[in-house]
Amino acid sequence: MNHTEACIALNMIPRIGPVRIRKLLDCFDTPEGILTARQSLLEQIPGIGPDTASEIINWEKNIDLAAELERIREYGVTVITQADSFYPRLLREIHDPPTVLYVWGQLLEKDQHAIGVVGSRKTTHYGIEAARKLSYQLAYSGLTVVSGLARGIDTAAHQGALAAKGRTIAVLGSGHQFLYPPENKELAEKITSSGAVISEFSITVQPDRQTFPMRNRIISGWSFGTLVVEAGLNSGALISANMALEQGRTVYAVPGPIDRPNSMGSNRLIQQGAKLVMDAADILDDMGTLFRHEPELTRSAPVDLSDEQRAVYDAITDDETPIDRIVSASGLPTGKVLSTLLALEMKRLVKQLPGQRFVKLL
Repeated sequence: MNHTEACIALNMIPRIGPVRIRKLLDCFDTPEGILTARQSLLEQIPGIGPDTASEIINWEKNIDLAAELERIREYGVTVITQADSFYPRLLREIHDPPTVLYVWGQLLEKDQHAIGVVGSRKTTHYGIEAARKLSYQLAYSGLTVVSGLARGIDTAAHQGALAAKGRTIAVLGSGHQFLYPPENKELAEKITSSGAVISEFSITVQPDRQTFPMRNRIISGWSFGTLVVEAGLNSGALISANMALEQGRTVYAVPGPIDRPNSMGSNRLIQQGAKLVMDAADILDDMGTLFRHEPELTRSAPVDLSDEQRAVYDAITDDETPIDRIVSASGLPTGKVLSTLLALEMKRLVKQLPGQRFVKLL
């Protein structure tokens, strides 16, 4: 049994978790040493009582490691531990770093420079478009967007990063066999081509109320900061924000209408000191102050647009832009502008509003 296999086995033992595993490693140095230790020695470790020690001693009776290794091969995932170079450096520093990470896709060195993007599952058009636009800008600028693959803001964050041909990481609140929500399986597959779908749970673990908060600490711990796009007062995104603060990370929030329940949580974060974000530059400006040596970010390739499409797209401002202003700013005939706008709508880059007014979606 090698180091990674021993970590996988430890991670599957009930009731020990990352904090207890770290305490055990302080005494036994290696995961292999923990699995072969005598019960009397295990019971001397703070927080490890007779029951937990017995679970460790009898791990081979209760855990089918060979079957788990076969499932890992079947699902095409790679398992990394804290000893591996691609294990996120910031995540390694938190109080309870995951013992293992199951990786479907590929991690790159640039994924060490990441921003968490979270928000409500039940969101508004405003929230979805803000998440897509900001994630697009952040990914295009070279940051990796980390989110939770959930419905709503998480989905929009991954979509925005992919549209920018940037990097994005989806952190699951389950094992890979029970990817949740199931309708995002196609999105998860797309993410693996430009990032990875990550879980700390063994393949067959199903999602429940405990696994999602555990997932949230990975999103915030992986990232230098967490951006809350839209959240109500009881949104799970606020759990991520609180975890980010506990981990010493920066919290950012997008302001929303004061009369919308979906914005009350994110607005309250700003009231309590989170940095207000209206543009990706509000986050990127912090790079020089948050890091001793500002990381070199590799800008993603722009979306492929023709010269005419680029001219029309650039003519649309950050606000709702009427058709006559687009025609004037682009210098193109009205007919050409209208056909080009239709093409941009098909690419999901712009959206037409009533009164022939247009807004950018990314």
